[in-house]
Amino acid sequence: MMEMIRLALASGLLASYVLFDSWFSTPSNIVALKKEKLDVVAIVKKTPKVHYRYEGKMLPVTEIYKQNRKRRGCSRYLLSVKAEIYGGEDDLWIPVRLVFVRNRNRRKDYLVLVSTELSLSEGEIIRIYGKRWSIEVFFKVCKSTLRLTQECRSLSYDAMTAWTAIVFTRYMILALLNRMYSDDRTIGELFYHVCEELADITWLESYCLLMAAFFELVSEKLLLTENQMKAMLEGFMRVFPELTNKSRLCVLER
Repeated sequence: MMEMIRLALASGLLASYVLFDSWFSTPSNIVALKKEKLDVVAIVKKTPKVHYRYEGKMLPVTEIYKQNRKRRGCSRYLLSVKAEIYGGEDDLWIPVRLVFVRNRNRRKDYLVLVSTELSLSEGEIIRIYGKRWSIEVFFKVCKSTLRLTQECRSLSYDAMTAWTAIVFTRYMILALLNRMYSDDRTIGELFYHVCEELADITWLESYCLLMAAFFELVSEKLLLTENQMKAMLEGFMRVFPELTNKSRLCVLER
């Protein structure tokens, strides 16, 4: 991986961050990239074999998650902490930010993102890592639709390289046609003007944020248990539809 990144840098390619999945997100790789003056945004494995220095103790991410209070409501992330990873040399520690987010496929599970750029907000870290999905789509289309691994049977390295270049060129043509005829962004400046006119936040999102802030404040001030907070939330949700209907009737009468 490091050899390919050095070749990309030597060819003149510039990047602000290196994104990769848990397969490559070892402390040694993160430190090696930091030495190349490249910041990392990646997902890490929830394994007891990899430890981070957190509040003076060497802990795995699972233990860090257990020791901290999680954010409630519709927050984009559950927990965000600062930690350090060992750089493999004496007294060399790399500061990182660990962001714990919900797993959309399994609501009771969570994923852990790591960033060596501490100035990034949690939302920005999540947004940047989300850009990896387009790479996964690219590989899926090349393998399944454009038959990257099926149509070329040659054992020649030059032939395989040429075939890969042909498949990638076909993908770029399809992406260009999709952008021109299917993507709304092809209307140019009008697309961005329309986006500026849209609401910054939906009613449901604002409601979830207000509820999360309210219950977080109540739990801190009144020192309520999780069961008591759950009972309050359930009681509120029972009367909320009735209150909403009454407010609509008042508006209609006016």
